Amino acid sequence: MSAIASVIGHGNPVSAEPRGEPGAELKAELSAWLDLHAEALDTDSSRAADVLPQLAKAGLARVGVPDALGGSGGTIGDAILAIAAVARHSLTAAFVLWGHRTFIEYLVQSDNETLRDRWLPALLAGHVAGATGLSNAMKYLSQIEPLQMRASPSGAGWSLAGTLPWITNLRLQGFVVAAAFEHECGAPPSIFAIEHDAADVARSADLDLVAMRASNTAALSVNGTVLDDASRIASDARAFLVRVRPAFLGLQCGMSVGLAERALAEVAVASAGSRAVLAAEAADVEAQLAGQTKQLLDGVLDGTFREQPAALFELRIALAKTVEAAVALEVQASGGRGYLRGTGATGGTARRVREAAFIPVVTPSLVQLKAQLAAYYDGTAAR
Repeated sequence: MSAIASVIGHGNPVSAEPRGEPGAELKAELSAWLDLHAEALDTDSSRAADVLPQLAKAGLARVGVPDALGGSGGTIGDAILAIAAVARHSLTAAFVLWGHRTFIEYLVQSDNETLRDRWLPALLAGHVAGATGLSNAMKYLSQIEPLQMRASPSGAGWSLAGTLPWITNLRLQGFVVAAAFEHECGAPPSIFAIEHDAADVARSADLDLVAMRASNTAALSVNGTVLDDASRIASDARAFLVRVRPAFLGLQCGMSVGLAERALAEVAVASAGSRAVLAAEAADVEAQLAGQTKQLLDGVLDGTFREQPAALFELRIALAKTVEAAVALEVQASGGRGYLRGTGATGGTARRVREAAFIPVVTPSLVQLKAQLAAYYDGTAAR
Protein backbone atom coordinates (compact mmCIF):
# COMPACT_ATOMS: atom_id res chain seq x y z
CA MET A 1 0.00 0.00 0.00
CA SER A 2 1.32 3.47 -0.87
CA ALA A 3 2.20 6.04 1.77
CA ILE A 4 -0.74 8.18 0.71
CA ALA A 5 -3.17 5.29 0.51
CA SER A 6 -2.14 4.07 3.95
CA VAL A 7 -3.31 7.29 5.60
CA ILE A 8 -6.41 7.96 3.52
CA GLY A 9 -8.63 5.27 4.98
CA HIS A 10 -12.01 4.23 3.70
CA GLY A 11 -14.19 6.92 2.19
CA ASN A 12 -11.46 9.55 1.83
CA PRO A 13 -9.91 9.43 -1.64
CA VAL A 14 -7.66 12.05 -3.16
CA SER A 15 -9.73 12.83 -6.23
CA ALA A 16 -12.89 14.80 -6.77
CA GLU A 17 -14.81 11.62 -7.58
CA PRO A 18 -17.49 10.45 -5.13
CA ARG A 19 -15.97 8.82 -2.11
CA GLY A 20 -14.84 5.31 -2.94
CA GLU A 21 -12.12 2.77 -2.36
CA PRO A 22 -9.02 3.54 -0.27
CA GLY A 23 -6.29 5.21 -2.24
CA ALA A 24 -8.48 6.29 -5.15
CA GLU A 25 -6.34 8.43 -7.43
CA LEU A 26 -6.74 11.08 -10.11
CA LYS A 27 -9.20 10.66 -12.90
CA ALA A 28 -7.64 8.58 -15.67
CA GLU A 29 -7.91 11.39 -18.22
CA LEU A 30 -5.95 13.81 -16.06
CA SER A 31 -3.34 11.19 -15.11
CA ALA A 32 -2.75 10.39 -18.77
CA TRP A 33 -2.50 14.07 -19.70
CA LEU A 34 -0.01 14.79 -16.93
CA ASP A 35 2.15 11.78 -17.79
CA LEU A 36 2.13 12.71 -21.47
CA HIS A 37 3.15 16.32 -20.86
CA ALA A 38 5.14 16.16 -17.60
CA GLU A 39 8.49 16.70 -19.28
CA ALA A 40 7.21 19.61 -21.37
CA LEU A 41 5.59 21.25 -18.33
CA ASP A 42 8.96 21.12 -16.62
CA THR A 43 11.18 22.30 -19.47
CA ASP A 44 9.16 24.87 -21.43
CA SER A 45 6.13 27.12 -21.13
CA SER A 46 4.28 26.08 -24.27
CA ARG A 47 1.48 24.37 -22.32
CA ALA A 48 1.32 26.80 -19.41
CA ALA A 49 -2.18 27.89 -20.40
CA ASP A 50 -3.47 24.30 -20.29
CA VAL A 51 -2.47 23.27 -16.78
CA LEU A 52 -5.17 24.95 -14.71
CA PRO A 53 -8.05 24.01 -17.06
CA GLN A 54 -6.98 20.37 -16.90
CA LEU A 55 -6.84 20.41 -13.11
CA ALA A 56 -10.16 22.20 -12.81
CA LYS A 57 -11.89 19.90 -15.31
CA ALA A 58 -10.94 17.00 -13.04
CA GLY A 59 -12.58 18.81 -10.12
CA LEU A 60 -9.41 19.32 -8.09
CA ALA A 61 -10.00 23.02 -7.39
CA ARG A 62 -13.21 22.04 -5.57
CA VAL A 63 -11.68 19.43 -3.25
CA GLY A 64 -11.97 20.43 0.42
CA VAL A 65 -14.23 23.40 -0.38
CA PRO A 66 -17.62 23.24 1.37
CA ASP A 67 -20.56 22.07 -0.74
CA ALA A 68 -22.43 25.24 0.18
CA LEU A 69 -19.73 27.30 -1.55
CA GLY A 70 -19.74 25.23 -4.72
CA GLY A 71 -17.03 22.76 -3.74
CA SER A 72 -17.08 18.98 -3.54
CA GLY A 73 -16.87 18.90 0.25
CA GLY A 74 -14.27 17.17 2.37
CA THR A 75 -11.50 18.85 4.33
CA ILE A 76 -8.25 20.66 3.77
CA GLY A 77 -6.65 17.25 4.26
CA ASP A 78 -8.38 16.04 1.10
CA ALA A 79 -7.00 19.06 -0.75
CA ILE A 80 -3.49 18.25 0.48
CA LEU A 81 -3.83 14.70 -0.81
CA ALA A 82 -5.13 15.98 -4.14
CA ILE A 83 -1.96 18.04 -4.56
CA ALA A 84 0.10 15.01 -3.57
CA ALA A 85 -1.67 12.91 -6.20
CA VAL A 86 -0.86 15.49 -8.89
CA ALA A 87 2.77 15.73 -7.74
CA ARG A 88 3.21 12.03 -8.38
CA HIS A 89 2.83 12.89 -12.08
CA SER A 90 4.14 16.46 -12.35
CA LEU A 91 5.47 18.82 -9.71
CA THR A 92 4.82 21.74 -12.06
CA ALA A 93 1.12 20.95 -12.14
CA ALA A 94 1.09 20.38 -8.38
CA PHE A 95 2.76 23.76 -7.86
CA VAL A 96 0.05 25.42 -9.94
CA LEU A 97 -2.65 23.60 -7.98
CA TRP A 98 -1.04 24.65 -4.70
CA GLY A 99 -1.10 28.33 -5.66
CA HIS A 100 -4.64 28.13 -7.00
CA ARG A 101 -6.12 26.11 -4.16
CA THR A 102 -4.35 28.22 -1.53
CA PHE A 103 -5.90 31.39 -2.93
CA ILE A 104 -9.28 29.65 -2.87
CA GLU A 105 -8.66 28.87 0.79
CA TYR A 106 -8.07 32.55 1.49
CA LEU A 107 -11.53 33.32 0.11
CA VAL A 108 -13.11 30.43 2.00
CA GLN A 109 -11.66 31.77 5.26
CA SER A 110 -12.22 35.46 4.49
CA ASP A 111 -15.00 37.43 6.15
CA ASN A 112 -15.60 39.27 2.87
CA GLU A 113 -18.60 37.38 1.49
CA THR A 114 -19.01 39.81 -1.40
CA LEU A 115 -15.46 39.14 -2.60
CA ARG A 116 -15.94 35.39 -2.18
CA ASP A 117 -19.20 35.43 -4.16
CA ARG A 118 -17.53 37.47 -6.88
CA TRP A 119 -14.52 35.23 -7.48
CA LEU A 120 -15.12 31.75 -6.13
CA PRO A 121 -17.28 30.33 -8.95
CA ALA A 122 -14.75 31.32 -11.62
CA LEU A 123 -11.86 30.00 -9.53
CA LEU A 124 -13.52 26.65 -8.87
CA ALA A 125 -14.24 26.27 -12.57
CA GLY A 126 -10.67 27.22 -13.53
CA HIS A 127 -11.82 30.18 -15.63
CA VAL A 128 -9.50 32.50 -13.71
CA ALA A 129 -6.27 31.61 -11.91
CA GLY A 130 -5.82 32.21 -8.21
CA ALA A 131 -2.32 33.16 -7.06
CA THR A 132 -1.02 33.28 -3.52
CA GLY A 133 1.16 36.34 -3.32
CA LEU A 134 1.52 35.95 0.44
CA SER A 135 4.95 34.33 0.59
CA ASN A 136 6.41 37.71 1.58
CA ALA A 137 3.61 38.09 4.13
CA MET A 138 4.28 34.66 5.63
CA LYS A 139 7.93 35.61 6.05
CA TYR A 140 6.79 38.91 7.59
CA LEU A 141 4.62 36.96 10.03
CA SER A 142 7.68 34.97 11.08
CA GLN A 143 9.83 38.13 11.28
CA ILE A 144 12.01 36.97 8.38
CA GLU A 145 11.50 40.09 6.24
CA PRO A 146 9.34 43.26 6.18
CA LEU A 147 6.30 43.66 3.95
CA GLN A 148 7.28 44.80 0.47
CA MET A 149 3.97 46.48 -0.42
CA ARG A 150 2.56 49.81 0.80
CA ALA A 151 -0.96 51.25 0.96
CA SER A 152 -1.86 54.92 1.34
CA PRO A 153 -5.34 56.45 1.69
CA SER A 154 -6.98 57.47 -1.58
CA GLY A 155 -10.57 58.68 -1.47
CA ALA A 156 -12.77 55.86 -0.17
CA GLY A 157 -10.01 53.31 -0.71
CA TRP A 158 -6.25 52.85 -0.82
CA SER A 159 -3.53 53.46 -3.37
CA LEU A 160 -1.34 50.37 -3.53
CA ALA A 161 2.30 50.19 -4.55
CA GLY A 162 5.11 47.65 -4.49
CA THR A 163 6.59 44.62 -6.22
CA LEU A 164 6.51 40.91 -5.46
CA PRO A 165 9.36 39.19 -7.32
CA TRP A 166 8.05 35.62 -7.47
CA ILE A 167 4.40 34.52 -7.77
CA THR A 168 3.13 31.30 -9.33
CA ASN A 169 -0.04 30.86 -11.40
CA LEU A 170 -0.08 34.37 -12.85
CA ARG A 171 -1.87 32.93 -15.86
CA LEU A 172 -1.74 35.22 -18.87
CA GLN A 173 -5.38 34.45 -19.64
CA GLY A 174 -6.47 36.03 -16.33
CA PHE A 175 -5.61 35.87 -12.64
CA VAL A 176 -6.40 37.33 -9.24
CA VAL A 177 -3.63 37.49 -6.66
CA ALA A 178 -3.51 38.03 -2.89
CA ALA A 179 -0.97 40.50 -1.51
CA ALA A 180 -0.39 42.01 1.92
CA PHE A 181 0.17 45.76 2.33
CA GLU A 182 1.63 47.88 5.10
CA HIS A 183 -0.61 50.89 5.73
CA GLU A 184 1.23 54.21 5.84
CA CYS A 185 -1.46 55.60 8.15
CA GLY A 186 -0.42 53.15 10.87
CA ALA A 187 -3.42 50.82 10.62
CA PRO A 188 -2.70 47.08 10.77
CA PRO A 189 -1.45 45.58 7.48
CA SER A 190 -4.25 44.20 5.32
CA ILE A 191 -4.59 41.80 2.41
CA PHE A 192 -6.11 42.69 -0.96
CA ALA A 193 -7.21 40.65 -3.98
CA ILE A 194 -5.70 42.26 -7.10
CA GLU A 195 -7.09 41.56 -10.57
CA HIS A 196 -4.74 41.08 -13.50
CA ASP A 197 -6.39 43.85 -15.48
CA ALA A 198 -6.70 46.43 -12.71
CA ALA A 199 -5.20 49.81 -13.48
CA ASP A 200 -1.44 50.11 -12.92
CA VAL A 201 -0.93 46.36 -12.37
CA ALA A 202 1.95 44.84 -14.34
CA ARG A 203 3.04 41.21 -14.74
CA SER A 204 6.62 40.54 -15.80
CA ALA A 205 7.64 38.00 -18.40
CA ASP A 206 7.90 34.48 -17.00
CA LEU A 207 10.91 34.05 -14.76
CA ASP A 208 13.75 32.12 -16.40
CA LEU A 209 13.45 29.06 -14.18
CA VAL A 210 15.71 26.03 -14.59
CA ALA A 211 12.63 23.78 -14.33
CA MET A 212 8.85 23.93 -13.77
CA ARG A 213 8.67 26.44 -16.59
CA ALA A 214 4.95 25.98 -17.34
CA SER A 215 3.94 27.20 -13.88
CA ASN A 216 3.21 30.80 -14.98
CA THR A 217 5.72 32.11 -12.45
CA ALA A 218 6.48 35.82 -12.76
CA ALA A 219 6.93 39.05 -10.83
CA LEU A 220 4.04 41.40 -10.13
CA SER A 221 4.12 45.13 -9.54
CA VAL A 222 1.42 47.61 -8.61
CA ASN A 223 2.01 51.35 -8.92
CA GLY A 224 -0.88 53.41 -7.63
CA THR A 225 -3.61 50.81 -8.09
CA VAL A 226 -6.64 52.01 -6.11
CA LEU A 227 -8.83 49.42 -4.37
CA ASP A 228 -11.50 49.67 -1.69
CA ASP A 229 -13.02 47.36 0.93
CA ALA A 230 -14.78 45.29 -1.74
CA SER A 231 -11.35 43.90 -2.73
CA ARG A 232 -9.97 43.41 0.78
CA ILE A 233 -9.56 39.78 1.83
CA ALA A 234 -8.63 40.65 5.42
CA SER A 235 -8.35 43.90 7.35
CA ASP A 236 -5.89 42.44 9.87
CA ALA A 237 -3.21 40.61 7.94
CA ARG A 238 -1.39 39.20 10.95
CA ALA A 239 -4.48 37.56 12.46
CA PHE A 240 -5.55 36.22 9.07
CA LEU A 241 -2.10 34.83 8.28
CA VAL A 242 -1.98 32.97 11.59
CA ARG A 243 -5.32 31.41 10.69
CA VAL A 244 -4.42 30.36 7.13
CA ARG A 245 -0.75 29.44 7.64
CA PRO A 246 -1.48 25.73 8.34
CA ALA A 247 -3.34 25.50 5.02
CA PHE A 248 -0.67 27.52 3.15
CA LEU A 249 2.18 25.28 4.32
CA GLY A 250 0.09 22.11 4.58
CA LEU A 251 -0.98 22.30 0.94
CA GLN A 252 2.63 23.06 0.04
CA CYS A 253 3.75 19.93 1.87
CA GLY A 254 1.46 17.91 -0.38
CA MET A 255 3.95 18.48 -3.19
CA SER A 256 6.69 16.78 -1.16
CA VAL A 257 4.45 13.85 -0.23
CA GLY A 258 3.52 13.11 -3.82
CA LEU A 259 7.01 13.52 -5.24
CA ALA A 260 8.52 11.23 -2.62
CA GLU A 261 5.85 8.61 -3.16
CA ARG A 262 6.41 8.59 -6.93
CA ALA A 263 10.15 8.15 -6.50
CA LEU A 264 9.55 5.21 -4.18
CA ALA A 265 7.09 3.73 -6.68
CA GLU A 266 9.81 3.85 -9.33
CA VAL A 267 12.17 1.97 -7.01
CA ALA A 268 9.48 -0.69 -6.59
CA VAL A 269 9.38 -1.37 -10.35
CA ALA A 270 13.14 -1.32 -10.91
CA SER A 271 15.07 -4.44 -11.84
CA ALA A 272 14.91 -7.35 -9.40
CA GLY A 273 18.56 -6.92 -8.51
CA SER A 274 18.20 -3.23 -7.70
CA ARG A 275 15.05 -3.85 -5.69
CA ALA A 276 16.73 -6.50 -3.62
CA VAL A 277 19.69 -4.28 -2.76
CA LEU A 278 17.56 -1.22 -1.95
CA ALA A 279 14.57 -2.95 -0.34
CA ALA A 280 15.43 -2.22 3.27
CA GLU A 281 16.28 1.42 2.62
CA ALA A 282 13.15 1.91 0.54
CA ALA A 283 10.98 0.35 3.24
CA ASP A 284 12.46 2.70 5.83
CA VAL A 285 11.82 5.77 3.68
CA GLU A 286 8.28 4.64 2.85
CA ALA A 287 7.47 4.11 6.53
CA GLN A 288 8.92 7.51 7.31
CA LEU A 289 6.81 9.10 4.58
CA ALA A 290 3.63 7.41 5.80
CA GLY A 291 4.26 8.68 9.33
CA GLN A 292 4.96 12.21 8.13
CA THR A 293 1.85 12.22 5.94
CA LYS A 294 -0.29 11.16 8.88
CA GLN A 295 1.30 13.84 11.05
CA LEU A 296 0.61 16.41 8.33
CA LEU A 297 -3.05 15.53 7.98
CA ASP A 298 -3.62 15.24 11.72
CA GLY A 299 -1.90 18.56 12.40
CA VAL A 300 -3.89 20.61 9.91
CA LEU A 301 -7.19 19.06 10.96
CA ASP A 302 -6.87 19.11 14.76
CA GLY A 303 -5.44 22.64 15.07
CA THR A 304 -1.98 21.57 16.21
CA PHE A 305 -0.19 23.55 13.52
CA ARG A 306 -2.11 26.71 14.27
CA GLU A 307 -1.18 26.56 17.94
CA GLN A 308 2.31 25.16 17.34
CA PRO A 309 3.63 26.50 14.01
CA ALA A 310 7.13 25.29 14.83
CA ALA A 311 5.85 21.71 14.52
CA LEU A 312 4.71 22.45 10.97
CA PHE A 313 8.05 24.08 10.13
CA GLU A 314 9.86 20.99 11.41
CA LEU A 315 7.61 18.71 9.38
CA ARG A 316 8.17 20.70 6.19
CA ILE A 317 11.94 20.34 6.71
CA ALA A 318 11.59 16.63 7.46
CA LEU A 319 9.51 16.03 4.33
CA ALA A 320 12.16 17.75 2.20
CA LYS A 321 14.72 15.30 3.58
CA THR A 322 12.37 12.41 2.77
CA VAL A 323 12.02 13.67 -0.80
CA GLU A 324 15.80 13.84 -1.08
CA ALA A 325 16.18 10.29 0.22
CA ALA A 326 13.43 8.88 -1.99
CA VAL A 327 14.73 10.47 -5.17
CA ALA A 328 18.29 9.35 -4.34
CA LEU A 329 16.99 5.79 -4.11
CA GLU A 330 15.26 6.17 -7.48
CA VAL A 331 18.52 7.39 -9.03
CA GLN A 332 20.33 4.37 -7.63
CA ALA A 333 17.61 2.00 -8.79
CA SER A 334 17.51 3.39 -12.33
CA GLY A 335 21.29 3.42 -12.73
CA GLY A 336 22.71 4.59 -16.03
CA ARG A 337 19.34 4.05 -17.71
CA GLY A 338 17.89 6.92 -15.72
CA TYR A 339 20.68 9.21 -16.96
CA LEU A 340 19.54 8.78 -20.58
CA ARG A 341 16.91 11.08 -22.01
CA GLY A 342 13.50 9.53 -22.59
CA THR A 343 14.14 6.20 -20.91
CA GLY A 344 11.90 4.43 -18.42
CA ALA A 345 8.12 4.59 -18.30
CA THR A 346 8.05 8.38 -18.64
CA GLY A 347 11.72 9.35 -18.69
CA GLY A 348 11.03 11.01 -15.38
CA THR A 349 14.01 10.22 -13.17
CA ALA A 350 16.03 13.26 -14.26
CA ARG A 351 12.94 15.43 -14.00
CA ARG A 352 12.27 14.27 -10.44
CA VAL A 353 15.85 15.14 -9.53
CA ARG A 354 15.17 18.69 -10.74
CA GLU A 355 11.83 18.74 -8.96
CA ALA A 356 13.43 17.57 -5.73
CA ALA A 357 15.94 20.40 -5.97
CA PHE A 358 13.04 22.86 -5.91
CA ILE A 359 11.52 21.59 -2.66
CA PRO A 360 14.13 23.21 -0.35
CA VAL A 361 13.85 26.64 -2.01
CA VAL A 362 10.09 27.12 -2.36
CA THR A 363 9.10 29.95 -0.01
CA PRO A 364 9.53 29.78 2.89
CA SER A 365 12.81 28.03 2.09
CA LEU A 366 14.37 25.48 4.39
CA VAL A 367 17.05 28.00 5.34
CA GLN A 368 14.37 30.50 6.35
CA LEU A 369 12.46 27.87 8.29
CA LYS A 370 15.60 26.72 10.10
CA ALA A 371 16.39 30.32 11.03
CA GLN A 372 12.84 30.77 12.30
CA LEU A 373 13.04 27.57 14.36
CA ALA A 374 16.29 28.74 15.90
CA ALA A 375 14.55 31.97 16.89
CA TYR A 376 11.64 30.02 18.36
CA TYR A 377 13.93 27.89 20.44
CA ASP A 378 15.90 30.84 21.84
CA GLY A 379 12.69 32.74 22.56
CA THR A 380 13.23 35.69 20.20
CA ALA A 381 10.57 34.88 17.60
CA ALA A 382 6.95 35.97 17.50
CA ARG A 383 4.49 33.10 17.60
